[in-house]
Amino acid sequence: MPGQKRVAIVAAFLTLCVVWSSTWLAIKIGLRDLPPISYAAIRFAVAILVLLAVSVGRARLLPRSRAEYLILASTGVLMFAVNYGLLFWGELHVSSGLAAVLQATIPIFGMVFAHWMLPAEPLRWQRVAGAFLALAGVAVICARLLNFSGMLAFWGGLGIVVGAAGAAFSNVLLKQRPLQLGPAMIAAWQMVFGTVPLLIIGRIVEGSPMRFHWSTMSIFCLLYLAVIGSALTFILLYWLLPQMSATNLQTISLITPPGAVMLGWLFGGEKFPLWSLLGACLVLAGVWVIFRKSAPARLAAQKRADETSVSMPRA
Repeated sequence: MPGQKRVAIVAAFLTLCVVWSSTWLAIKIGLRDLPPISYAAIRFAVAILVLLAVSVGRARLLPRSRAEYLILASTGVLMFAVNYGLLFWGELHVSSGLAAVLQATIPIFGMVFAHWMLPAEPLRWQRVAGAFLALAGVAVICARLLNFSGMLAFWGGLGIVVGAAGAAFSNVLLKQRPLQLGPAMIAAWQMVFGTVPLLIIGRIVEGSPMRFHWSTMSIFCLLYLAVIGSALTFILLYWLLPQMSATNLQTISLITPPGAVMLGWLFGGEKFPLWSLLGACLVLAGVWVIFRKSAPARLAAQKRADETSVSMPRA
């Protein structure tokens, strides 16, 4: 691999790690002024415009068939309306670092759905063990939220996990039925179908965006999440997909939660109690066990292209 390309790959990977570690805190800070559903909807509305701007003249903008529209609609609703709607609402009641850890369950749900929907990706004992370890961590975290932070915190944490399951199903469904469309436009169309219900629900429940408290910080967080945390990261992710093995790329799932916890502690004044820390360690250990490959598996992976779908926590 040429030196310049290697540097570009490393730079893109590190950028994803840093940005996805920071988006959780940006969501939390923006929620001080903006209601969650509309906040998520406007974030993706801006991101759609950015993705369209970089795609015009460079890629085909429209899907080829009704079937592609249906796939984009279903995965878009799951990924952006369900997942991010619950994530933004959940972060009203849990810390940004804890939200990042709970979203790290996406690969756990993804491997279960893949077992039933993708014949080439059956469950193995190592992955099952990792799943149980991670789910034990989720149970510890949710029990701690219920006992010490009240029902809203418990339901907020549980909502984030449910959203993670929706995102995982979206990833597997998209892998099961690949589309003849450029990566940036796949993301853009998914955002379109996911943002519309968010806008409608936000307008009904939270009122007109014109009446929101648009502070300088909330506008900065919104633009950061839309341009850097959504449009840029999706472009980098899809560029990295053919450059790296999916297994290596998925290690971001292990890097971003500790990064989010650290940034929340340093800049958000957040605390991470001991029981939550124990649960977080169990979740990340479970994800590591799932991603870890034995020596024979690594040798086999070197002989074939790694076409595994990427399922990682994205905020």
